[in-house]
Amino acid sequence: MRTLARWSFTHRRIVLAVWLLAVVGLSAIHGAAGSNYKDSFRLRGTDSADALQLLQRASPRTSGDSDRIVIATSGARSITDPTVRARVTTMLADVARLPHVGAVASPFAPGAGAQISRSGNVAYATVTFDQQANDLPVSNTKHVIAVAKTASSGDVRVELGGQAIEAANQQSVGGTGIGFIAAAVVLFLVFGSIFGMLLPLVTTGFALGIGIAAIGLLSHAITMASFSSELSLLIGLGVGVDYALFIVTRFRQGLLRGLTPETAAIDAIDTSGRAVLFAGVTVCIALLGMFALGVSFLYGVAIAASIVVAFTVLAALTLLPAFLGFLGPRVLGRSVRRRLAAEGRISETDESPWWSRWAQRVQRRPALFAIAAAALMIVIAIPFLSMRLGSSDQGNDPSSTTTRQAYDLLAKGFGPGFNGPLQLVAQVPDQGAQQQFTRVVAAARTTKGVVAVTPARVIPGVNGQPGIAIANVVPTGSPQDASTTALVDRLRADTIPKATSGSGLRVLVGGQTAIFEDFSHVLSSKLPLFIGVVVLLSFVLLMAVFRSLVVPLMASIMNLLSAAAAFGVITAIFQWGWGASLIGVDRTGPIEAFLPVMVFAILFGLSMDYEVFLVSRIYEEWHKRKDNREAIVHGLSATGRTITAAAAIMVLVFAAFVLGGERVIKLFGVGLASAVLLDALIVRSVLVPSLMLLAGKSNWWLPGWLDRVLPHLNVEGSAEEETLERRPDETPVGTPS
Repeated sequence: MRTLARWSFTHRRIVLAVWLLAVVGLSAIHGAAGSNYKDSFRLRGTDSADALQLLQRASPRTSGDSDRIVIATSGARSITDPTVRARVTTMLADVARLPHVGAVASPFAPGAGAQISRSGNVAYATVTFDQQANDLPVSNTKHVIAVAKTASSGDVRVELGGQAIEAANQQSVGGTGIGFIAAAVVLFLVFGSIFGMLLPLVTTGFALGIGIAAIGLLSHAITMASFSSELSLLIGLGVGVDYALFIVTRFRQGLLRGLTPETAAIDAIDTSGRAVLFAGVTVCIALLGMFALGVSFLYGVAIAASIVVAFTVLAALTLLPAFLGFLGPRVLGRSVRRRLAAEGRISETDESPWWSRWAQRVQRRPALFAIAAAALMIVIAIPFLSMRLGSSDQGNDPSSTTTRQAYDLLAKGFGPGFNGPLQLVAQVPDQGAQQQFTRVVAAARTTKGVVAVTPARVIPGVNGQPGIAIANVVPTGSPQDASTTALVDRLRADTIPKATSGSGLRVLVGGQTAIFEDFSHVLSSKLPLFIGVVVLLSFVLLMAVFRSLVVPLMASIMNLLSAAAAFGVITAIFQWGWGASLIGVDRTGPIEAFLPVMVFAILFGLSMDYEVFLVSRIYEEWHKRKDNREAIVHGLSATGRTITAAAAIMVLVFAAFVLGGERVIKLFGVGLASAVLLDALIVRSVLVPSLMLLAGKSNWWLPGWLDRVLPHLNVEGSAEEETLERRPDETPVGTPS
């Protein structure tokens, strides 16, 4: 680490040139090639995936995504008005001729009267594409939207809904600029210097520029979810500024103790830089732990976020010392520089007086503080016990979007279930199987939670394949309602088995709503495995670093507690609706099924930042003093201010993303902001020091045989070398004058 820091500092022009070339080159290539983000919720072995496969084999042109064109009239004018009918019919014919459109079911076709509401003011046409939404070119879907909108006029509204339409109208995340501004304000308050404020932001900006361009190019090679870049930007901005803050803080402390800029930079990388490297590796391990779930949808997200985090670490360890070489003492405020020039040294310690007093207060009554902090975290986590995983529907989209308006019109004209019908699909090789399928449809029609079931339709088989029977089931509730989840389970576990008993006919429940339900079920069932893998890997790493069993065990439990509290906050806001209107959420719903996995991975990694930064300093003090209580007091006094500032930056950055329009980004913003806030203010500042005080010397106990087996990982750096290199004009302490 010292060699890397020294080389980056002395060859700063080369380092800066390489980073500039990388940013400009990759951004240019990315600008030319573009990105290819797409969502894929398909899960092998589930009913919904098998149903989709049957449809694709039987009728490729009509096995893709089914979206809706919703037409509404105002006033006394009806959908069946000859002028309106002629205009809509012409528009639908134009849509049917567009690329990737397999079929268009008009509300004016014979027998399609059910597609017109009883009031006569709302109707819908179903557009079936030849590919699933995640495989459709966005440009083609946007063309469908443009052509459909040509039928709009003063008294006729045309809105479109469905997965393909939503993907084509994906909004870019908001809040990035506000997050940068908020981070800049906190950094200026901490450092009191313009250059000190700019260093973390510029360093992070370089890392994000390269990282976002890299994952955009990689999206052409592997499947990445549509929100991968936004989520990676959110994580990278938070951790990048924090990593740079840790190193710049240590550099400034070295300058105040009288070290030369080069020595201060080397020592900063050798101490805080090691903690940054370890924390970054932990974040990446936690993110890549999502591969243990076996759900391909999350692979691309994990890789994208890990790439951006890796670039922020690389920038902190190479580009940042190069910038420190250019700026030197200018990272200090002007008045501090003048005083340093006059006195040669300002501080012998980097401990904060306020945090020193706080640490001593905790030291006097550790049990009381531990009980109070743990009780508070548990109370905040209580809503987590009622969290319902699922997939929010388009009724949660911003009210200005065409998907939200189409959703509202359909719900008003036909009922919320029309926004996400289920499909009954079966292979029917003969007339007997077709009759059996008809009986299943009749049974489904009388099932609790069903509004309507369309008549069975048989698609003839191709290339000698048996035909496929299909029918749509309209639930009473919306796609995201718990009643719809219950209906899917009821159809699969009760209605279909009873109706097909003894026949051998396999009837599958499919459709986009069922796909999301299966996705939620698979993720929920694998969540314990994922948590176990991430916790175990992190436990082993911390055990190797701190040569202890108690410290990594405590860290794992604290991180689980922080995650539970964050999930409690998310559940209270997005599922219960507490304060939801304050962040622009006007409809409650389930928590996205992939959110606990993603937030836990990210939070576990971010929590390790503060854990490593705090405990590594305590560990360093333990080696110096061999007194557990003194080590904890001095370690917290030295790191409390920096951890609080870093947490404030990350909270503001994550909270800024709540301003984005997408519900999923709001979920991540609220979840991560609340998690970091609770983790820094309660867990790291109160709970961890209290428990370590109660544990005493047991904190640093490790069985001898395990000590010999574990590799030695050093995150404290070469602390003894800090005093060996001084300013050239300074007389070393203890030297006769």
